[in-house]
Amino acid sequence: MDPIDFTFLNRADVEALALTDDEILAAVEAGLHAQGNGQTVIEPRVHLVPESSAKGHFNVLRGYVKPMGFAGVKVVGDFVDNYKRGLPSELAILNLFDPETGALRAIIDATGITEMRTGAMTALGAKHLARKNSRVLGHIGARGTAYWNVRLLDHLFDFDEIRVHSRRPESRNGFAERLSRDLGKPVVATDDWESCVRGADIVVEASRLPEPTPMLRTEWIKPAAFVVPYGTMSAVELSLTDIMDKVVVDDWGQCRKGLPYGALRRHVDEGKVTEENLHAELGQIVAGLKPGRESDEETILFWHRGLSLSDIALGHAMLEKAARLGLGRMLNFA
Repeated sequence: MDPIDFTFLNRADVEALALTDDEILAAVEAGLHAQGNGQTVIEPRVHLVPESSAKGHFNVLRGYVKPMGFAGVKVVGDFVDNYKRGLPSELAILNLFDPETGALRAIIDATGITEMRTGAMTALGAKHLARKNSRVLGHIGARGTAYWNVRLLDHLFDFDEIRVHSRRPESRNGFAERLSRDLGKPVVATDDWESCVRGADIVVEASRLPEPTPMLRTEWIKPAAFVVPYGTMSAVELSLTDIMDKVVVDDWGQCRKGLPYGALRRHVDEGKVTEENLHAELGQIVAGLKPGRESDEETILFWHRGLSLSDIALGHAMLEKAARLGLGRMLNFA
């Protein structure tokens, strides 16, 4: 058998790559474009719950992006109490394969990828679905993906006001301080959900609830706002979709009936959000097959579950940049 070599990028390598905001957004948008044009395969994620969902679980995401020449599998743990051990709540690894032979091509520390691609999906949703003059951001949650939500959204919109909230004061205050330092502008940590969300032009809900609880009230949502709920456990009221002119998802296959978890799980299971009344998948909008926001009066919701193709797209971008910079190690598989 001929030797099979693969590239290994550890966390230090990924950090040394220092992908710019524009590089992150371009990679994920390229993946969405491929999806919209039917050049991807996305298998619904599967879950492994070792003990109870209150402690945490593993997500396994699988996909293929034809223009990038990779199939990929990412395994990501999501454990809410990891902060007590000095660990990120989400730890991940991405495996990339040659889709022609099945040979391993790369193993990449995907903890950063998970955070970046989630933020990029939120920001790209806003790029196509939020009002261009959106000035106020309200963000619930301070976990790893939250940083990239706010950073990449602000990169596109340069907000006048950013509000953040999370359950623990030390978490939300530290989050606001980090963002203020990195973005070079004030970020306000609010004491409650309502003061964070009410009147915001863009609302992101990335909470960490142990079970579905309607914490985000529909009445707080400003007309013409853009709303992104994506907590594993739903934090929204059933009435939220009633005020929406459009509901967009990243991939209907991961949102349909019969699957666990997700912000709109009950809405789907009770028939309030269906394949028939769904406006579009974001990839269709990016590829120009369906319209995004069509007026400043529309109130729009974007529900993203997390796409394997976004992990693969960022992994592809990292491998290309690593090759240019001489980062990473080549290892022998067989």
